[in-house]
Amino acid sequence: MIEVINKIYYVGVNDRNKERFEGLWPLPNGISYNSFLIVDKKVCLVDTVEVDFFVQFMEKLHDVLGDRKIDYLVINHMEPDHSGSLALIKKYYPDIQIVGNKKTFGMMEGFYNLKGSVEVTTGSVLNLGEHVLRFILTPMVHWPETMMTVCTDQKGTTSVFSGDAFGSYGALNGGIIDSEIDMDAFHLETTRYYSNIVGKYGVPVQSALKKLSTLKIDYICSTHGPVWHEQIARIITLYDRLSRYDTDKGIVICYGTMYGNTERMAEIIARSASQNGIKNIVMYNICKTDHSYILRDVFRFNGLIVGAPTYNAGLYHEMDVLLAELANKNIKNHYLGWFGSHCWASKAVARIKEWNDNRLHFTPVGTPVDMTQGLSPETVVQCEALGKAMADQLNSLHC
Repeated sequence: MIEVINKIYYVGVNDRNKERFEGLWPLPNGISYNSFLIVDKKVCLVDTVEVDFFVQFMEKLHDVLGDRKIDYLVINHMEPDHSGSLALIKKYYPDIQIVGNKKTFGMMEGFYNLKGSVEVTTGSVLNLGEHVLRFILTPMVHWPETMMTVCTDQKGTTSVFSGDAFGSYGALNGGIIDSEIDMDAFHLETTRYYSNIVGKYGVPVQSALKKLSTLKIDYICSTHGPVWHEQIARIITLYDRLSRYDTDKGIVICYGTMYGNTERMAEIIARSASQNGIKNIVMYNICKTDHSYILRDVFRFNGLIVGAPTYNAGLYHEMDVLLAELANKNIKNHYLGWFGSHCWASKAVARIKEWNDNRLHFTPVGTPVDMTQGLSPETVVQCEALGKAMADQLNSLHC
């Protein structure tokens, strides 16, 4: 058994086989489904795990409890990777009381045909004995029913069970708490997780952070990734910055290319930006790199330059997809430059402008470059000017 905090046990599992989270986002290092068991006069289970891991989950529960019953099950978030074992848990522990909010219970009936037992709202209290639970509703971080459970024990230690908030991709390789882990592998994965899963909901995240701001928090127990303890200030600061769309100085250059001509434009733009003082430049071929990583870096850096060929009298398909994904995240405070290429009919450059005018609403920078067929000396000059314009814009913000 793994006791992570005073009489709070880790009973989560690792999934090293799933290739894509939510069927979308790559998991090269797997992912954990975290669940916690509070053992007191009353026993409380906080969240469950994906149903595929139920046998392993039950073994962990039995390892801690033996034949003792579980009194309460708190569901902070109804996504099936956390609530998936709920119906089976109810069969093994038929007297368990399920704790959630009104929207939790509505979803629970829809997913599992189960009814809730103890309805809570912000400020509700549940006393387990030496541990007292208080509940904070955090709607749209990142589902409408999401909430957090604040647990304070008799020693004054406060743990926040935060649902998907403060989560990370990556399985837990032995260590559970950040102090037990080399966290370098998790820092970018935490940002990628935020950008992919929570990134659309900056305003609700800010609201949740405000609700937590009055607490002296000792542990944050998310449903994915490490338990935060030594690095609580770091993860809260990260969430604050990301949810305010506060970025570092840098440029993400994304391009589609069929025969390499558009890629050559991107290389010239990147070189020009570098020569004009930008050190953080990342480049992505949008057909080769999963968009998950591109989204992560767009959340990190304030400059974005995109380019693609005209294709079938429209915009190259993968660029259309990427721009739709970016628009869906409601990203703010960014600067955009763009370029394109065509053989006989120019559409790509105009289509990118339409995306920005109608959906993205980023601040345009420089003059868009539209190349006909292949590179010419004039096109090279235009690409260099676009890279310099973005560099000048970013440099002016970070004098």
